[in-house]
Amino acid sequence: MKFLDGYGAQAYALLRIVAGLLFLAHGVQKFFNFPVAFPMPLNPMLYAAGAIELVAGGLIVIGLFTRPAAFLASGMSAVGYWVAHGSQGAFPIANGGETIALYCFIFLFIATHGAGIWSVEGARK
Repeated sequence: MKFLDGYGAQAYALLRIVAGLLFLAHGVQKFFNFPVAFPMPLNPMLYAAGAIELVAGGLIVIGLFTRPAAFLASGMSAVGYWVAHGSQGAFPIANGGETIALYCFIFLFIATHGAGIWSVEGARK
């Protein structure tokens, strides 16, 4: 698939931006009930999760403080997986946790690679 050669930086930037936007949408849903209402009342742990989703998601999208934001988002996703899904079975496909498990590893990948192109951090270099 040589036609994709040379597009790694752009594909990585799209992964960072889209993953950040999707993560941010979870915080928007929790706090603003948009585009659909959050299905349960917020407790302190959900308030903390929503704040991390909003702030870290936004920072990841724009590529500012990307490594610490992605590391925090990865850790929050790991905790969220075990708290909300891990107790319902061992396999993500069976316990409904495949999305949050994927967020955990995508954000760990972003934390190790940094902002890349199309980012505030990249523009400052």
